Amino acid sequence: VQLQASGGGLVQPGGSLRLSCVASGSDFDYYAIGWFRQAPGKEREMVSCISSSHSTGYADSVKGRFTISRDNAKNTVYLQMNSLKPEDTAVYYCATASGYWGQGTQVTVSS
Repeated sequence: VQLQASGGGLVQPGGSLRLSCVASGSDFDYYAIGWFRQAPGKEREMVSCISSSHSTGYADSVKGRFTISRDNAKNTVYLQMNSLKPEDTAVYYCATASGYWGQGTQVTVSS
């Protein structure tokens, strides 16, 4: 399985971004996928996850602002990020529950 994350960029506080994680290979429908982030000098943390049955989970810091979803027809998981804050600045990664990781995409929230 290969994962490709994209959609990061520079956005002002209060703005929005949508990250995408596209997976290659078969059986995508069966994968649980998570979004993680790592800010400079900090440990990597889980942001959100979605199961094969579309159950979702969120870190407390992003609840009510971020929404995870998946489109199995496109082998893609999305992370819609609204009301972004400077503390959301980090490299964002997607990964499967079985330990496959994509490359990161940089999100910078700054005025």
